Amino acid sequence: MPIDTSEADARFRQWMRGNLDRAVEHFGVVVTGDPLLGWHDRSISGSVRKDDAEYWLRVVSEDKQWIGGDFWTGNLDANVLADLAKPRVLDVVEWAEWRQQRAELMTWMPGQPCSPTDALRTEVELPDEWWAELRRTTDTVAATPTTRVNSSQDKITDRIVQRFGDAVDPTVPEWETVHGDVHWANLLRPRFGLLDWEWWGRGPAGTDAATLLCYSLLTPTIAQRVHDVYADILDTDAGRFAQLYTIARLSRRISGGEFPDLAEPLERHARTLLSS
Repeated sequence: MPIDTSEADARFRQWMRGNLDRAVEHFGVVVTGDPLLGWHDRSISGSVRKDDAEYWLRVVSEDKQWIGGDFWTGNLDANVLADLAKPRVLDVVEWAEWRQQRAELMTWMPGQPCSPTDALRTEVELPDEWWAELRRTTDTVAATPTTRVNSSQDKITDRIVQRFGDAVDPTVPEWETVHGDVHWANLLRPRFGLLDWEWWGRGPAGTDAATLLCYSLLTPTIAQRVHDVYADILDTDAGRFAQLYTIARLSRRISGGEFPDLAEPLERHARTLLSS
């Protein structure tokens, strides 16, 4: 019989709201919108105002044993990517209370997410300029040197072998810098913007194109547009590997109960890639 965690989950969400309130007091800002809880409630964010200017405030909470990784400072480290449509971290504060909390005050990005979820389920109208800026952004990231790590060879090998066994050589054919989480809830419209830079770093070449394509498979017209924009990447050996690795990653999340409607399209796509 499944354990009912609803009461504990509600208490944790209330505790996260308290963390946001503490950050609001520290930065001297006022919350102007309904706060949003992130993946597995590990973060809470919202629009805030100070001196007639709009900002975005995000608080992430993590078990102390995990805070040494590159993800912990990813948003701040991404300030080096100055010429992109992305938030810029203006100030940071951390504190320990049971777990480690990190609050980041950022510039506010105009627009709305293309989707309320990572996977796109409804067609969106996006102008050519939007797609051009998407491609420019991922190309700029790919060409940016960094010692940050998005995915290690060991992690990639584990994911590939777990999903495909010996049908796929798990050795990464080509590396580059990647955003690492280019999905539809992180992309803004009507003006292009890309959010959530926690995980950027070195990964398999083509990861960002592959990730967006896989999250688009429920909307074939958009999936085709993603492919068209990134055909020179996706249709290479490195691009096909990146797609198989993405499928392996998403398959783990599907096994955990997330976006089950992506399971069949991803399976079909994997068969196509393996037969090409």
